[in-house]
Amino acid sequence: MKNVALITGASSGIGKEFAKIHAQKGGDLVIIARSLDKLKELKTELEGSYGISVEVIAKDLTKIETAQEIYDEVKSKNIPVEYLINNAGFGGVGKFHEREWEKDLAMINLNITALTALTRFFLPDMVKRNSGRVLNVSSTASLIPGPLQAVYYATKAYVTFFSNAIAEELHDTNVTVTALLPGATATEFGRVSGMDKTSLFDKTASAYKVALDGYNGMMKGKLDVISGLTTSQKIMTAFAPLTPKKIILKQVRQMQETN
Repeated sequence: MKNVALITGASSGIGKEFAKIHAQKGGDLVIIARSLDKLKELKTELEGSYGISVEVIAKDLTKIETAQEIYDEVKSKNIPVEYLINNAGFGGVGKFHEREWEKDLAMINLNITALTALTRFFLPDMVKRNSGRVLNVSSTASLIPGPLQAVYYATKAYVTFFSNAIAEELHDTNVTVTALLPGATATEFGRVSGMDKTSLFDKTASAYKVALDGYNGMMKGKLDVISGLTTSQKIMTAFAPLTPKKIILKQVRQMQETN
């Protein structure tokens, strides 16, 4: 396999669009998600349409040991990963003290632990050969606190600042790390998290547009890529650092209260 991109959460939404974009450019793929059937369907589609090779790994990344298992499997097959796209993640609406702890723990394991572990496992190989790109899918939620999605917003803050920090650590190499910060996007995320019932999801960007912005930003070695914001959201994001925190907290809480 050559010019390989490993993509988590590749069976739907932004992850699936990443896979299509990379395949269109002639790159091979390792695609990862829980649904084996969806992955096999995508493999058939991409190999048939673009003549590339696709390796399928069906794994649940909310489990702590999964990242190591993925890395070991990829290494055992001598697959050189040039692009690591950590896309898998999920959220959930509700007051922190009322939500099921098991769901929030799984969210932390997926959004933070799995992403960090996969980056740690694959990054030394990139540094050793002095080539490679990492794209970590964060969120514009990472820029502010998120009442009624306290854990999700916090996990995405981790993703953004973790990505930025290691990008600077790699300043003297040809390896880059990019954080993609989408706004509300038309994927299964909205329905699964319950966000589709809030005003934040009244207008959503297409998964393809967000994936294309992220992919192109990764290829250019950008630090952050913000995509999919409405005009009002762009204004709010721009002024957030200058707005008193109590006002921001109230605004975000009101936007995330279900309709």
